[in-house]
Amino acid sequence: MPNFTPQLLMIGFIYYIVFLFSTTCHEAAHALVAKLGGDNTAELGGQVSLNPIPHIRRSPYGMVVFPILSFFLMNGGMIGFASAPYDPNWARRHPHRSALMALAGPATNFTLMILGAAGLRIGAAFHWVEWGPGGVPHGFPAVILFVLFSLNLLLGVFNLLPVPPLDGSSVIMLLMTEDRARGYLDWIRGGTFALPGILVSLVIFRYIFPPVESFIESILL
Repeated sequence: MPNFTPQLLMIGFIYYIVFLFSTTCHEAAHALVAKLGGDNTAELGGQVSLNPIPHIRRSPYGMVVFPILSFFLMNGGMIGFASAPYDPNWARRHPHRSALMALAGPATNFTLMILGAAGLRIGAAFHWVEWGPGGVPHGFPAVILFVLFSLNLLLGVFNLLPVPPLDGSSVIMLLMTEDRARGYLDWIRGGTFALPGILVSLVIFRYIFPPVESFIESILL
């Protein structure tokens, strides 16, 4: 476990605030697209909101306990989880709408990632941002923008992995006919994929994320 230095605690605070904001936006996007598609389950639960409180109430461990513990146990990394409720019968009736609902979360993460990169590029152009050794920016606002970029890149890529229960496992239904997508949904719901899926995703992600991260950074930063 790393030493609890003031600098580490400040970085942890920044990471957590960005994580909380990004995850709230992610889940609110799921809820909003579901509402637009005809399912108001998440709206009735208060999830169509950028207020983090309804999302924390639904997933207190995933949005508070896990992120904070993981930061100190993983030497500066941060993981967590949340969810927005939806009607499974609605999803089966409208699998493509369900797929769009799933896509909305990672799409929101990538939008936040681009905003963070744009802020860094603009800041560098006006000499408001200085890059230090290892490609890390100096200054509080620049660090926030860099964390916004890097954390949302991680969240977006991870959630797009086509492995249940991640969003990517539902997004791929956009490539299927609705009848085939319904059969696919029935197959997913008929098995116990959550824990094995997360473990498999973590292994896959470990290998695919570093080159993706380097490629995106070379383009956007």
